[in-house]
Amino acid sequence: MSLLEVRNVKKVYTTRLGANQVQALSNVNFSVEDGEYVAIMGESGSGKTTLLNILAALDRPTAGEILLNGKNTVEIKNKELSAFRRTNLGFVFQDFNLLDTFSLKDNIFLPLVLSVEPIAKKLEITHLLEKYPYEVSGGQKQRAAVARALITQPQLILADEPTGALDSRSTDQLLDLFQSINEDGQTIVMVTHSTKAASRAKRVLFIKDGEVFHQIYKANMSDEEMYAKISAALTVLATGGEQGE
Repeated sequence: MSLLEVRNVKKVYTTRLGANQVQALSNVNFSVEDGEYVAIMGESGSGKTTLLNILAALDRPTAGEILLNGKNTVEIKNKELSAFRRTNLGFVFQDFNLLDTFSLKDNIFLPLVLSVEPIAKKLEITHLLEKYPYEVSGGQKQRAAVARALITQPQLILADEPTGALDSRSTDQLLDLFQSINEDGQTIVMVTHSTKAASRAKRVLFIKDGEVFHQIYKANMSDEEMYAKISAALTVLATGGEQGE
């Protein structure tokens, strides 16, 4: 059984006073196996951020099912959602979402009080743990955010544009880190505009007009070959052509 199954997901937003309806997702279907590393790409307005929010149980679909290890998250009661997210999901955001009044160690401890040292050592931030977010670089902030996401040993890591606020060097370091934790067995789903970031994933899903338009499996391709394939697919998305296999 797949770790994550997305079945016939539709999302329609109603504007203020119900004057208009905007369909963000029309019929999304895909699955993610345990241990996969999947990137989701698409043009602005394609619905990929809406999809991530629904996967994160931060929003509910208008129709369809989201199954995480067989449990339909759509049916979880509102009062139980926070506990579900804390137990099962880890989040990495573009802007880090760290609290400046807490040290990096305390930020990592926030989801659950567990031993922080093994994770901090793996992410090479042990020497920074007593510092505050405003005292460290963007790349170091993001590594702390990844540590926070991992500390609860979640079933699934959801990453929203994780390299968007990083320079080239920090981006490379974060992508190396994501690859390392995926190789350790962590399942990752990442929304990104970055072809470079997506080329490190094992599979890329392309969203167009609220549906999965195409997907690319990395298999034995190098990062450079994957980059070229993704670039070609994005060109098709932008020009409105048909995507071949």
